[in-house]
Amino acid sequence: MQRNNPRSAKVVAAIVVGCSLLVLANDNPPDHIPSNVAWTPATIAAASSGDAFRGLLLARRCDHCHGVEGFSAVGYTPNLAGIDRLAIWKELEDFRSHKRLSREMNPIAESLSPRDVADVVAYFGKLPAFADPGDHRIFPQARPDPVRAGIASRLVSFGDGECGIPPCQACHGPVAYRPGAPLLVIQNGEYVLNQLEAFASGSRSNDINMPMRTIAGLLTEDERHALAEYYGAGLGLEPASLTAPK
Repeated sequence: MQRNNPRSAKVVAAIVVGCSLLVLANDNPPDHIPSNVAWTPATIAAASSGDAFRGLLLARRCDHCHGVEGFSAVGYTPNLAGIDRLAIWKELEDFRSHKRLSREMNPIAESLSPRDVADVVAYFGKLPAFADPGDHRIFPQARPDPVRAGIASRLVSFGDGECGIPPCQACHGPVAYRPGAPLLVIQNGEYVLNQLEAFASGSRSNDINMPMRTIAGLLTEDERHALAEYYGAGLGLEPASLTAPK
């Protein structure tokens, strides 16, 4: 498979390191940095200190888009149930500072106090992922055909070293979940695809050290679609050996 911009093995190691959400604090960060979030002990403590019950009350304004139980009925809107506190806290802070742009989310994030943010993320982090008759989820979506599932499973488990693409599980975990990383284990496929395309085009640029912009730009269009279908079907929970073509 032919690609643009192949990378050496050294780039693979750099990208894997870059997948970490850690970034050094800077008293006067330049405007071009992707995020104002600096993972100091004080920041981690603030993001982890929320009151989930108060967050439940605040999150009622989130129900219209993200669903009553944290599962959206619309494919391009992310599911938030069970998401790691640090991951969603960073995204809300990036929305607040306009490091991540969204017509809907920027004003909402700006309206929340630091305590509000901590409480909301505590609430969503405690929501269960199992099916509930009260929600209107569309997750999981249909399973992809075996060939496309195989493409995705290889990228998830092994990446593509020849082209400088590390395995997805290096950052997002072997079962599509890792503390501090965006949730993929129960994520809608259309949302995953939209974010991969946004990173590839540079229209989303709040990834610290540019891991996702680099990786998404190296993926082919078919591979981005295959990964979105893979995660959207809930295959991130299954061992890659079960989803690879026989």
